[in-house]
Amino acid sequence: MHGAIDAINFALVVGSGLVLTGIMTSLIAMRFGAPLLLIFLVVGMLAGEDGPGGIQFSDFGTTYLVGSLALAVVLFDGGLRTRLSSLKGVWAPSLLLATVGVLITASIVAFAAVFFFDLSPLEGLLIGSVVSSTDAAAVFFLLRQGGIKLRRRLNRTLEVESGTNDPFALFMTIVLTEILIKKDGNTRW
Repeated sequence: MHGAIDAINFALVVGSGLVLTGIMTSLIAMRFGAPLLLIFLVVGMLAGEDGPGGIQFSDFGTTYLVGSLALAVVLFDGGLRTRLSSLKGVWAPSLLLATVGVLITASIVAFAAVFFFDLSPLEGLLIGSVVSSTDAAAVFFLLRQGGIKLRRRLNRTLEVESGTNDPFALFMTIVLTEILIKKDGNTRW
């Protein structure tokens, strides 16, 4: 029992240290205009098994849970930051870009993946669907704090599109993953 409490305390200290490091590096990132997600990615890589932090990784279930929670935050963050008044007059082009645009981008990436990496078309499309959506946090950062001046309608269109394309890309990824699993006859996990 005492060992379990020590492990939990250690995990809390390490987690708190990573959050504190993320906060401190985000202040540095904002000063120099670096994308915040890139900074968090670098901190995570440095803290991991192959970095100087050396945190060992072996719990895939917890990783799935934390990853799913992080994905939910990312997916809903764009929608929560977008004002309802921003949708007026831009919802149609935004949704078109968020669906057809993601599909076209995924298809282009799929073509390249099939050509360069000798993958099946479904595998290439899976890779394309994973990388096809724009990152809402990066787009919001560039639009709001990067000093980029766009016409108001274009700015609102990009803002709404970047907040709505992630669910479509996620849907494509899940569907293609299920198709590939059933095609190969593999079981989950």
